[in-house]
Amino acid sequence: MAELLPDHPDFLWRNPEPKSSYDAVIVGAGGHGLATAYYLAKNHGITNIAVLERGWLAGGNMARNTAIIRSNYLWDETSAIYEHSLKLWEGLPAELEYDFLFSQRGVMNLAHTLQDVRDSVRRVSANKLNGIDADWLDAKQVKELCPIINISSHVRYPVLGATFQPRGGIAKHDHVAWAFARKADEMGVDLIQNCEVTGFVKNGNRVVGVKTSRGTIATEKVGLSAAGHSSVLAKLAGFDLPIQSHPLQALVSELHQPVHPTVVMSNHVHVYVSQAHKGELVMGAGIDAYNGYGQRGGFHVIEHQMAAAVELFPIFARAHLLRTWGGIVDVTLDASPIVGRTPVDNLFVNCGWGTGGFKGTPGAGWTFAHTIATGAAHPLNAPFSLERFVTGALIDEHGAAGVAH
Repeated sequence: MAELLPDHPDFLWRNPEPKSSYDAVIVGAGGHGLATAYYLAKNHGITNIAVLERGWLAGGNMARNTAIIRSNYLWDETSAIYEHSLKLWEGLPAELEYDFLFSQRGVMNLAHTLQDVRDSVRRVSANKLNGIDADWLDAKQVKELCPIINISSHVRYPVLGATFQPRGGIAKHDHVAWAFARKADEMGVDLIQNCEVTGFVKNGNRVVGVKTSRGTIATEKVGLSAAGHSSVLAKLAGFDLPIQSHPLQALVSELHQPVHPTVVMSNHVHVYVSQAHKGELVMGAGIDAYNGYGQRGGFHVIEHQMAAAVELFPIFARAHLLRTWGGIVDVTLDASPIVGRTPVDNLFVNCGWGTGGFKGTPGAGWTFAHTIATGAAHPLNAPFSLERFVTGALIDEHGAAGVAH
């Protein structure tokens, strides 16, 4: 298996029959599920694992995102887990022996109003206090870093400045999934596709098995890591999660020569733009306001996104649209993830990352694997327990982290 390329048919369609029992079962073969299985095997020596996927490997949000990586969040708890994730990203190509085109070209968050400026400068200061690389740029410096951006004062959303994290960047998201999958597979993890979870087997308040469309599997530990459907799985287990699922739209253009040297995000108008390695312009929007599980969203959202992008980057007016898509993201009450134990013994959950799921992939996998293996929270994911919605110790990243949920 190890020598096969990710597009080799024997790798793509290898789909073992589930065994009758496993030491651990991970529900969801996206980036977080695959990373969790990998770190369970690598860090904790647990290899008798099944990763169950209703569809195909990394066919959900891992195949539908804008691939932005950064750690410049405001609050201590959030910046800590994302910074750990970014440090893991920096070593992953060598560790996984796979070039998934990790490119630290920097991430810029624009400020369009005086309140944006105040919030952004505050976030830069908070980042520096937490040891995270961060700079404040004025409009002239923004233009120097990204020459194609329009900094005219005669537009609806004038650029007054921006935060900048030089270590941020992008990676090729599907290749990241294959990299984790290959390594997990090498260590004996079963990656089982076309296997829908239909329920759970419980002994009192303790989960002891998973019911699937391919039979019942006995297990000692279950980790839920299915973006967009965590609340559905939780209900099957008998409890509710404080999350809502929303469509999150994005698009890519036809191929172009390199014109966009960094990643540019705008919280105020909510559009974010980078240029992929092949040359497509990759543009993302904010979440659709309504709840839903559709993999395409409302036209008015994408229309507003495109209008903002063309105003910021006038040369994009002639770019032709190649394709659009929508992922399904879980958004919590405080726009921060849930990683930890559930009311059901031996059942753990990793969800609610909102628009931060891709960038948090290795950090989520690392900390979730620790929690599943030990039964206790890792220091980095301890603040993100379900209990915070009872105690009131919320981590409110709504608009605070340069992204609008």
